[in-house]
Amino acid sequence: MTSCAPPVPIRFGYGTNGFGDHTLDDALMVLADLGYGGVALTLDPRHLDPFADDLSARVRRLAARLDRLGLAVVVETGGRYVLDPWRKHQPVLMSDEGAQRRVDLLLRAVRVASELGAEAVSFWSGTADPQLPRRTVWDRLLAGCATVVEAAERAGVPLGLEPEPGMFIDTLDAYDDLLGRLGHPDALGLTLDIGHCRCLEPQPVADCVRRVADRLVNVQIDDMRRGTHEHLELGTGEIDFPPVLAALAESGYRGLTSVELPRHSHAAVTVARDSLNFLRTAENLAVAGREEAVA
Repeated sequence: MTSCAPPVPIRFGYGTNGFGDHTLDDALMVLADLGYGGVALTLDPRHLDPFADDLSARVRRLAARLDRLGLAVVVETGGRYVLDPWRKHQPVLMSDEGAQRRVDLLLRAVRVASELGAEAVSFWSGTADPQLPRRTVWDRLLAGCATVVEAAERAGVPLGLEPEPGMFIDTLDAYDDLLGRLGHPDALGLTLDIGHCRCLEPQPVADCVRRVADRLVNVQIDDMRRGTHEHLELGTGEIDFPPVLAALAESGYRGLTSVELPRHSHAAVTVARDSLNFLRTAENLAVAGREEAVA
């Protein structure tokens, strides 16, 4: 069935975690020159250290640079070794030790987002120790999320929880479960990774977009294959992108749709250029298909 609402133009961004060999200033300049409308900024020591003593001053400078370049921004919190140089993505909200450090990182991300005028803060649950009782995992996760949601509500910053393969909250069903246990707070939206839908969700990717349209605050886009959590360049996996982009446009989603290729820094400029060209072609095909359906 064709939606009666006019489609919303898609705003494409690119994740700074795919520009790990560039300074942040250079990465922003390249992305603006390529024609991107925004960036998904991962907080990490390479680009914007959330624990820097002069963080507020750095954020003010960054806000001015984003404004000059005409780039929108969302704040991402999935840096690999931000809290522990020995263990990737640790500690998490459910950890025996260090859970408060993860909460602190997310609270800092909310403050950064507020000062930048960012469109959302994105985060994930993390993995759960299989030795922990499930009730304990839920109690810790809910407590941490509630603290961050309260701060986000005060700051007026939307949160997007991202279901991540291999983590405790890994699917859209698990997200719905978490949302219900928290009482459906308005501040807690969804970050949807398009590739993750192909990896884990049983329904077609475009149907995933339509399912979560009312909670969507942030979109990451990459290619992927069923059952394999590997972020692939667009067009090299199994996703048919024109229907996905059509679903996004028709859903009324107005946020950034940012390319998420964190292991492609070695060819960042080429991959970013090719990704935007691919997305624009796919978007044109989506528009043509929509017009054909209406005719």
